[in-house]
Amino acid sequence: MGRPTTPLLAADTIIQLQEGGEQRIVLIRRKNPPLGWALPGGFVDVGETVAAAAAREALEETRCHVQLLSLLGCYSDPNRDDRGHTVSLVYVASTRDTPSPADDAADLALFALDDLPQPLCFDHHVILQDYRNYLLTGASAPLDR
Repeated sequence: MGRPTTPLLAADTIIQLQEGGEQRIVLIRRKNPPLGWALPGGFVDVGETVAAAAAREALEETRCHVQLLSLLGCYSDPNRDDRGHTVSLVYVASTRDTPSPADDAADLALFALDDLPQPLCFDHHVILQDYRNYLLTGASAPLDR
């Protein structure tokens, strides 16, 4: 019996920072298609845990060492990424570092949840809606994501 064909596995991170007494999140402007703003993240390497991939991708794209605080949810809609079926586990994290763009990030900025840039890539608008609910209620993302 051959190996099954399965979706790609990714990890994304919502990096929380305090700026001027207000909470912000770090978004990157992608250097490669699909273009737009996105959460820092990327594919899990073989032999790597998903949590380790989330921390590695955050460091590679934002130069921030992050502390993972919580798993927000698992996002598996087959249509969430135009490049192909990709499942992403999304973490909430904090950092004390000052972010700056690196690797696949053409630019980087801090945003308040009520002032997000457009366009957001992939299903990151859904993820950030779930994050807003997480901040209000402490509940993780719905299981059907």
